[in-house]
Amino acid sequence: MFRKKDIFFKTLEEMADVICETVEGFAKAVDNNFPDVSAFAKEMKAFEHQGDKYTHVILTELNKTFITPIEREDIMELIKKLDDVLDGIEACASRFEMYQITEADPYIRKFSDCLTESAQEIKKAIYLLSQKKLLAMLPHCVKINELENEGDDLMRQGITHLFQNVKDPIELIKHKEIYERLEQTTDSCEDVANTLQSITMRNS
Repeated sequence: MFRKKDIFFKTLEEMADVICETVEGFAKAVDNNFPDVSAFAKEMKAFEHQGDKYTHVILTELNKTFITPIEREDIMELIKKLDDVLDGIEACASRFEMYQITEADPYIRKFSDCLTESAQEIKKAIYLLSQKKLLAMLPHCVKINELENEGDDLMRQGITHLFQNVKDPIELIKHKEIYERLEQTTDSCEDVANTLQSITMRNS
């Protein structure tokens, strides 16, 4: 069904590696309360640019390759969804810089943990895809879906807390948008899982 791992699987693995590196950098900044928020945003932007390069590699290879290891539409969809995760993290980081958020509250920390777990599950699933172990990917996809539900709950709890306890409307708006951006990034992780599940259904 699949050829030996080729440029497509190799690049998808590299993309998953970059997502994990990005989230690790994000978590480190959160744990240290953003000692240099501008440097943090710049680092996240660099990771996002690396993801764009891998996306370009995939698209270039698709344009010159007749036979692909899985449907070309699936490869395009998967690389796009992986890139969306990086875009989401970078968008969150840019808000921390624009709003000069220099302290991570409990909800941001929990979102960071959620994204870290999601990234690890994505990496495991992508590497299983490269090894042609499609059914083995499914537990990881289920876990990503569960983490997305946690993200939904965190956003609701965080926004409820803001409206009950934050009196400064500007601070409320800042944190509300950050919670929403973080939740959207967990949605992007779930989109990766859904794409992998679709690939499994079509190839098993």
